[in-house]
Amino acid sequence: MTLNRILPIFTIGIAALNHGLADSQSALVDEALKASGKNRAQIAEALEKAPDEQKSALQFLIAYMPKHDLEALSAKFLLNNVDLAFKARASMPWGNDIPDARFLNDVLPYASINERRDDWRADFYERLAPIVKDCKTPGEAAQVLNRDLYKLIGVQYHASKRPKPDQSPYESIEAKYASCSGLSVLLIDACRAVCVPARFAGTARWAKKRGNHSWVEVWDSGKWHFTGACEYNKAGLNKVWFLNDASHAKKDERHHAIYATSWQHTGESFPMVWAQDLDYVQAINVTDIYTGRAAQLLSAGECLLGIQVWDCPGGERVVSDVRVRAGEEKIHEGKTTGTSDDTNHVFEVVLKQNKAYSIDYVDTAGKQHSKPVTTANDAHQRLDLFLSEK
Repeated sequence: MTLNRILPIFTIGIAALNHGLADSQSALVDEALKASGKNRAQIAEALEKAPDEQKSALQFLIAYMPKHDLEALSAKFLLNNVDLAFKARASMPWGNDIPDARFLNDVLPYASINERRDDWRADFYERLAPIVKDCKTPGEAAQVLNRDLYKLIGVQYHASKRPKPDQSPYESIEAKYASCSGLSVLLIDACRAVCVPARFAGTARWAKKRGNHSWVEVWDSGKWHFTGACEYNKAGLNKVWFLNDASHAKKDERHHAIYATSWQHTGESFPMVWAQDLDYVQAINVTDIYTGRAAQLLSAGECLLGIQVWDCPGGERVVSDVRVRAGEEKIHEGKTTGTSDDTNHVFEVVLKQNKAYSIDYVDTAGKQHSKPVTTANDAHQRLDLFLSEK
């Protein structure tokens, strides 16, 4: 399936816009032209040359563009972006079912956060349309993309080998590694390339543990669903390792709330911990989607112990079989996560506070190690184990 061979351009018929934007958005286009400075001719050219059936969509895109994009992006870039989004919508079985508001806000945009503006849409369509050709819904397509995308382009998670957190798609492909943010940008662009509405989501700081996290929300069957980027789960969307962490988010505390990005202005900005001085990425507080959804209920006197195994202090996380014992009684068993999993994705077990346990774990050569541990008087605890002290 190629862009040259798909069906004729699908007219999205943005009825609510009636061949033009509402007065308030028309005013935003005028403001955008003024803000574009020396690049005004490029923005004006795009507005003039856009086909009639795409003009309203281009006006929407321009109305809410960040100032630095208005000052830098060419007419060719903008026209191609809109045209390819329309063509992808025409070629996908679910294209006609995507509401115009979702298409405009969550398919049409060429960026998610503050990443470099790459011209990814045509390339991603050519690579990925064949992968989703048998899918019937946007959610199914998102699942297939999350399963196959990263192997296809050769990118995986690494907390330190990635050059920076806010990588663009081609920066991640070149580096071969990305953070959860870079991986999310990749999956969102892959989804948008085949007309799956997708947006960037995350929290600046977990309420119950250290660190931030980013992931992807995809629209299907009239509502938003979520998935970890490069964390395909055959059980389906909304089946993520961080659901318990997200369930503790605090809606009224900016750094502990969960936000999803928006192209249209919302009056809120996304809290980008990697670029705290930037506030132009629009956002929606979506904490209510997650809170209470699958909270790990701890009884009085219990704790949630997170366990990670490292090859050595200051080294790399490794996948290891772990068994938790109370005396000779096996309490829990499972696997720790390695460098290809998010830093905060840890093997967790519910134990009693102030109680002695033994933790058995296995190194890559199959040698078993054992460490005695006494839990503290805290609800959430962390344990790092090492295969070597060197």
